[in-house]
Amino acid sequence: MQIGRRLYSLVLFFIVSAVGGLLVAGLAVPAAGALSLGAGALADTMATLPTELEESPQAERSKLLDADGNVIAWFYDENRQVVSLEDIAQVMQDAQVAIEDHRFFQHGAIDLTGTLRALLSTSQGVTQGGSSLTQQYVRLVLVEQAKKIGGVEGENARILATENTIARKVRELRYAIAVEKKFDKQTILENYLNIAYYGEGAYGVEAAAKHYFGVSAKDLSLAQAAMLAGLVQNPTRTSPNRHPEMAIERRNNVLDRMLELNLITSAEAAEAKATPWVAGQGQQAKNGCVNANDKNLAFICDYARRSFLTSSDVATTYTQREDLLLRGGVTIETKVNMKIQKKAQSTIAKLVAAKDKVISVITAIQPGTGMIVAMAQSRPKMGENVKKGETYKNYAAGTDMGGAEGFQAGSTFKMFVAAAALKEGFGLDTTYKVPRTIDFKGQTFTGCNGDFTIKKWKVTGSSGTYNLPSAVRHSVNGYFAMLEQAVGVCKSVRMADILGLSGANGETIEDITYGGEIASFTLGAVEISPLAMVTAYGTIAASGERCDPIIISAITTKDGRPITPPDAHCEQVIEKKLANTVAQLMINSFTGGGTSRHAQVPGVEMAGKTGTVDGNKAIWQVAMNPSLAMAAVISYDSDPLYADYWKPRKNNIQGAKVSGTGPYHYIQALSGRYAGGLLLKPVFAEAAKQISMKRFAKGDATLQKGETVSVPSCAGKSEAACRKALAKANFAVGTKDVDSDAPKGTWLGATSPSGKAQKGTMIFMLYSKGPKDTPTPTVPVPPAP
Repeated sequence: MQIGRRLYSLVLFFIVSAVGGLLVAGLAVPAAGALSLGAGALADTMATLPTELEESPQAERSKLLDADGNVIAWFYDENRQVVSLEDIAQVMQDAQVAIEDHRFFQHGAIDLTGTLRALLSTSQGVTQGGSSLTQQYVRLVLVEQAKKIGGVEGENARILATENTIARKVRELRYAIAVEKKFDKQTILENYLNIAYYGEGAYGVEAAAKHYFGVSAKDLSLAQAAMLAGLVQNPTRTSPNRHPEMAIERRNNVLDRMLELNLITSAEAAEAKATPWVAGQGQQAKNGCVNANDKNLAFICDYARRSFLTSSDVATTYTQREDLLLRGGVTIETKVNMKIQKKAQSTIAKLVAAKDKVISVITAIQPGTGMIVAMAQSRPKMGENVKKGETYKNYAAGTDMGGAEGFQAGSTFKMFVAAAALKEGFGLDTTYKVPRTIDFKGQTFTGCNGDFTIKKWKVTGSSGTYNLPSAVRHSVNGYFAMLEQAVGVCKSVRMADILGLSGANGETIEDITYGGEIASFTLGAVEISPLAMVTAYGTIAASGERCDPIIISAITTKDGRPITPPDAHCEQVIEKKLANTVAQLMINSFTGGGTSRHAQVPGVEMAGKTGTVDGNKAIWQVAMNPSLAMAAVISYDSDPLYADYWKPRKNNIQGAKVSGTGPYHYIQALSGRYAGGLLLKPVFAEAAKQISMKRFAKGDATLQKGETVSVPSCAGKSEAACRKALAKANFAVGTKDVDSDAPKGTWLGATSPSGKAQKGTMIFMLYSKGPKDTPTPTVPVPPAP
């Protein structure tokens, strides 16, 4: 046997040398050297394989899955699904071998007669068939490798692999011998059937069977197998969809060849030839997010694709990650719950249609992991025609992940001020008497770079006396403006940053607010993405553990090897007791007539906040449970296409027309009823059916009580000095007129309370009411005589 292999190699060498008239340097052994080489040495030389043939690389499509394992989308450069030989119908194997290399199982790497004929023709400048199936496989692998390389280098490699020269033939001969020495015939046939191109974007027999006939390769009939086998030689010219007559003629040629080789009977051939070609029976391969299996999942898909391509956890370079996605055949898993996702999408569609001039978004994540559970928007179709309701913007995400410019979030930001206050020792009983309108002009707030003075800011809202829980329940603007002044804007924006909030443009909240110098931060005066919002609220729901939002839960290669998915970088950013105390506080928004009451799902403990942006530009509802954090938003659409509509309305969504499938035709800027009751509640209720909801941990008694601290003495101080001292000690400052002999309006240099007080409470600077009027004695008037 060994002698036969050596003799075969020597014969091959001399045939090639004789026909070519020369030996191409580096591709064959010099003649003189061959005469001096032993047969074993020559055989070893011929058996050397390049890496690409050792590994038999074949580009394969990757798939993105939902939580139940259903395919969301496919990604590929070449539509290919690699299958084993046992999953390919025997008639397909027979048909391909019959038409391409009928002596494949009898000869070695080379069919000498055919190869000699082809070499002679090639030497005369004429392309002639005759390559063995193994040689064809070698050429296909080299072309595949050239595609993978890409660029100029890849194009040069492709030319080298396909040029009509003796050098290329010799190279193929050498590699074919090495391939047959390394792999058995069945493996070579399997690899060939998986790498061959069958036209119309179908690479490999499995993809081809599905594309043309809608079946797997293992279920191909004789007629189907013969047609596919006939495509390989010239897939464009014999395409059954484009040239059905030529495709049928080629199919029948394959059948005749199979009959000639006694692979089928005359009756079988006749029956197969009588089978008509039926266009449209195949499954059209879908590639990428625009062609997601469900059109409503395009932006879920796009977020996953971007996450994969931008994560260094997956692979070191972008090029490596892209190659893995488009050619690696990886399986990408997510935790997207389709029942929650579909409920979110249908709920939005009932209120807001894709062509409406308002935008609506619902997104949800799992606290403690950052895993995205659902992400829906009123324009779910990916495309550029805005008038048709298409968009390329993911309105749930930031601009770095294909998102829009974000939305202001109104009173949802009050939670960050409350969290900062509790951290600084302000207890739940921090109480302020709030007038309906507060003019902060000329007053001092504390930013990250020191104090700054308000030039113009009036806050209007509910009036009365409120503590922290009641202020949350009724979303009292004035209370939280006063609380922010006491605790400091800087500490409030830094709390937001710590919890995971960021601007839609990726900037920190501290940077966006110029170092905490925007006092209206507490009323949501920053553009953020819904995904950033649920991330921050999710941190509170997870007892202070912040996780970046992620969508990919697992990645595996086609051979089952795990690849590290993008990391959520989960980190404990605030103490558990603080987060739990904040969560318990925010439950008040859902109870006792709170503004979030319309979003309350029976039997589920929920915490969160409503938000209405100044001027009714957007309305929000945010809700959280230890098992889920969700946000729903409705906002005007800032696309320039709608500028003429929104400019005279000053971007006010109150009364804006909508055309969803439900009974509502106009938006009411009521965050609790519309964002909460109509949007968030039905989706959260569906989530409660799919996910086991939990209860929040108890709040910390010490934090709830707050700290008792000394009140600075204002004796002998000016009004300005006293106000500054009180503010520096984190007290809110009010004024009160009291009885005094001093003239009316005189600063008395005293406060109430004095001595000790709860941190953050309101300290009143005392002013004189003026001396009491002395009653004039009444002189009795004598009676008239």
